[in-house]
Amino acid sequence: MVLSYEIRRSAKRKNVTITVERDRTVVVHAPVGFPEDKLRQLVDGKRQWLFEKLNDAQKYQPLPHAPGKELVNGESALYLGHAYRIELVDAADAGVRFAGKFLIPRSRVSERKRVLRQWYMERAQERIVPRVNLHAKSLGVSYAQVKIGDSRLRWGSCTPGNNLNFSWRLIKAPMFVIDYVIVHELAHLMEPNHTPRFWNIVRAQSPSMKRARDWLRVQGQSLEDDI
Repeated sequence: MVLSYEIRRSAKRKNVTITVERDRTVVVHAPVGFPEDKLRQLVDGKRQWLFEKLNDAQKYQPLPHAPGKELVNGESALYLGHAYRIELVDAADAGVRFAGKFLIPRSRVSERKRVLRQWYMERAQERIVPRVNLHAKSLGVSYAQVKIGDSRLRWGSCTPGNNLNFSWRLIKAPMFVIDYVIVHELAHLMEPNHTPRFWNIVRAQSPSMKRARDWLRVQGQSLEDDI
């Protein structure tokens, strides 16, 4: 069976990853200059996994809204793993409200993406930081500080100075995925590299590790290489 795929190269990328988009497009993310024959070999090595994903009728439905697409009334956005409708409302309040759906004032319609992003940032601060503290205590590790940022390349990272950074976009994921990403970064405080010991630490603290990594791959990013 022929397996079609798209190659996307980036000068910022150091590793090769293969993802399956929600529209069933297979995308090979590669550094500039990485040999095409090597990419073909990597894809061939993943053929069985890729066909299993492509044939999953439930996982690969259209995203609530395409990345970068303007949000409009009646569409939906992710929060903690679920898609909730967006509704433009007449309200004096200038911010986003959440009541089983996203309520955005019509007065902010021209900047609805920005105000929704701000809402996500605030929720991420409220929900993710306490989980970091919880897992840090459980693992017996300490960190310098935790920051919610705007990274598009990583869900989370651990710096040499023991600072933890998490993308606000992580708040769109289910809680078991959030916990996995947090544990992944905290584990780097105990083991800097992705050694068997590192994965044993993560697996013991995050029993849903495999399911979480599958979710992240479906979303187009993987922590396998910390990209």
